[in-house]
Amino acid sequence: MNPRHRRREAPEPPTLPNGPRVVVIGPCASGKSTLVAGLRRLGFAAAACGQEHSEIPTLWRHTDPDIVVALEVDLDTIRERRDASEWPDWLYAAQRRRLRQAEAAATLHVDTTRFDAAAVLELVASYLGEEISTEAEDWTGPADPGLTGRPAGRVIPQKSDVPTVPGGGEDADR
Repeated sequence: MNPRHRRREAPEPPTLPNGPRVVVIGPCASGKSTLVAGLRRLGFAAAACGQEHSEIPTLWRHTDPDIVVALEVDLDTIRERRDASEWPDWLYAAQRRRLRQAEAAATLHVDTTRFDAAAVLELVASYLGEEISTEAEDWTGPADPGLTGRPAGRVIPQKSDVPTVPGGGEDADR
């Protein structure tokens, strides 16, 4: 191939020194790629894992992550985001099954069903900021007391508890 016609990749932004390696898992259309792109822009070493497409239950471990972020989304929202009213139930169920082990190991769970991409990024980046400065077991939750914690680091906020972030909204890329 002619070198002049090669596609140039944008350089990766520098990652935070001693920052955690983050892997993001979740069903199709849960916002994995969008979240990873946002985290990378902020300097986090983040990668999305296509665990939902693999029968290898430990695929998510291949990047040797320090933190696993599990994104959750319901079937109706996937159909809306994909503009595919016929997105099959069986496919969603298969993806959920393939994600079971990774979800069980996740450090943080975020329900992206009712949130735009900017709010999800803000929540996860806030958690990671805390993770960098303190030990994981010391983390008690986001600064906003309206966000509720669940056992094993699970955080599933209610929409009214997450501030609106400029650039988000109905048309935001999820």
